[in-house]
Amino acid sequence: MSANTKYLLSFTAASLRLNEMVKFARLVLGNGINDLNEIKKSGEVFGSVKNRTTDREFREIKHRLKKLTQDQIEILAHEDLLSQKQMAFLGVCKHYTFIRDFTVDIIRDKALMFDYQIHESDYNGFVNGKADEHPELEAFSESTLKKAKQVMFRILEQAGIINSAVEKMIQPQILQPRVIKSILVDDPHWMKIFLLPDNDIRKLRH
Repeated sequence: MSANTKYLLSFTAASLRLNEMVKFARLVLGNGINDLNEIKKSGEVFGSVKNRTTDREFREIKHRLKKLTQDQIEILAHEDLLSQKQMAFLGVCKHYTFIRDFTVDIIRDKALMFDYQIHESDYNGFVNGKADEHPELEAFSESTLKKAKQVMFRILEQAGIINSAVEKMIQPQILQPRVIKSILVDDPHWMKIFLLPDNDIRKLRH
């Protein structure tokens, strides 16, 4: 289960962006992952509008897509809505260790204790607890950290991990067989971002 070691907060440029992720995934299947820049230039996803916002969004979407396996991209492109959301979220967690760690260390641990409410103190405790391990957090301004929190919870809502960015109630996760297989073949530890206990993950591996 690998991800960028350094905490990146560039996800503030784009939330889950499921529609764009799906469109790019379908185009990638026909053109190849290395042609993403050409796909963007075609205007099939963002249209012909060119500005800094779309450039930043594209950059983040590209990073996420490149973290997915071929099978995961196919699921993102063509499977049911829930599976598509899960693949988009997998791409997010693979690229942004900050979100991966919060999901595994805080949300999963709370869910395993049957505590389904995320509090402000959970987020603050997470950031403070990671300060020594990730000194780069100190370089971010208060406004950047505030926006990161807002966008992260929006992503968690859009992915179905929580019910809403306001209430922050943890939701049970249901994974289709193809989603499970694509993760097990890739790295079983990624099942943790979907809140599965270690025993369940071990059973799925055998």
